[in-house]
This record gives sequence, C-alpha cells and structure tokens, in this order.
Amino acid sequence: MSVRYLSCGDTAFTVEFGNEISPEINGRVMALHTAIVQARDAGEIPGIVETVPTMRSLMVTYDPMAISRAELQPQVDALVARGLPAGMKSRQVTVPCCYDDPEFAPDLEEVAERTKKTTDQVIADHLASSFKVYVLGFMPGLAYVAGLDPSLFLPRRSQPRVRVPRSSVAIAMDMTTIYPFESPGGWHLIGRTPLWMFDQRREQPVFLAPGDSLSFQRIDRKTYDRIAREVEAGSFDWSTLVKSK
Repeated sequence: MSVRYLSCGDTAFTVEFGNEISPEINGRVMALHTAIVQARDAGEIPGIVETVPTMRSLMVTYDPMAISRAELQPQVDALVARGLPAGMKSRQVTVPCCYDDPEFAPDLEEVAERTKKTTDQVIADHLASSFKVYVLGFMPGLAYVAGLDPSLFLPRRSQPRVRVPRSSVAIAMDMTTIYPFESPGGWHLIGRTPLWMFDQRREQPVFLAPGDSLSFQRIDRKTYDRIAREVEAGSFDWSTLVKSK
C-alpha cells in the first residue's frame, strides 16, 4: 500500500494511508502505530516521542536532538514496506446503556420516525452494530466509533444543543459516541451509560482506546442507577467490561 508523508512542523510528520474512513485503512494505521511503539521500546528506533493515530493516518512525533526526520522516515517506511502485522491483540469492550428513560433518550422517537422504525427496532439495530473505536478527539475521552448499522445513518441535528449531559450515547452519520463531559453537541441522543469515559481517579483516565471493538448492552433504569452509584464512589469493577481478543 502506498502512503504519503506530510510535514507537521519541525518535530513531527504524518503517515497517510488513504482518503476514506474504512476498517482496512484504520487497521493499517493501528498496525503501524503498534509496530513503531514496539520498535521504540526494543531500542530499534530512538527519539520517538509519541505516535497519534487518526482514522486514516498516523502522526509521528520525534525528538530532533535524538534523531532527524531524514533518519526516521526511512525506518518508518521500512516498517510499512515489509508488511505490517495483522491480527494484533485488541480489546472487546462492553458498555451498558439505558435506552428506556425519556430523559436519557430525548431523540429516540425522532430517530425512529426518520428511519421508519419503531423505537425498539432502533435500539436493536444499535445493539447489533459492529462498532470499532477509530480515534479520540474533540475533548478528553470522546471516542469516534464507526460501524453504525446503515439503516440508522442520519446527519447531525440541524440545531445543536448547548448542553448535552455527560455519558449520553449518541449517533450521527455512520458513527456513535459517548459524551465524556457535559458539553454542546449536535448528535442524536438515544441513551445514556452510567460509565464515565474520563475519570482522573483511574490509573488510565480514558476508558476507550483506538482499536477497541465496542458493543452496547441494554440495561434498565434500576441497573443504571446501581452502576452509576458504584462509578461515582469509585468502587465499580471496570475489568468486567473488557476482554482481550
């Protein structure tokens, strides 16, 4: 696969794999991300500060006192040329979501009407979607998650909300997301999770990561309230939601 190298200032460059959002291209991005990190940790490539994956490209930041762009880029190109690893380990994450409370899902009926479904069908199709976290952005912990069932594709709301509650589950275009904080937002709100996508008390404050496979589990309001209390208290066992695959 041919790639483009684009300058990002004097201490970084971007490796671009294509111009579309697809599982294949994003898989190449994540594979290169993993390969560079492994090479750095093994001492094979010095001077790597960090790699930042996006939906279709990878930004490589380096220390110019340790390595130059002229030295680093050929090493990255060699990783691409020899074939990036496939079938890497990833996480399967399950997110509990309550769709039943109108306070949590103010757009659910409108989504059903616009997609010519019942609300239960909208929920079922959201639960059945094959989701993957492509990138984090906009605010700490906000994941752009692609893979929404095509029958639920809708543009963003024509009138964004000034305040979207934290942990709202929303859809727009071919994606779903979970708002990590109360913020403005223009996506369609169809549910809410009791989980916090960002919690600075945790060793890893951000819950989701690029490359994660994601599924939602329907819960009722009673279960939502119980989990919410545990999350608030810091006693919730997050490991029950994550499996390696």
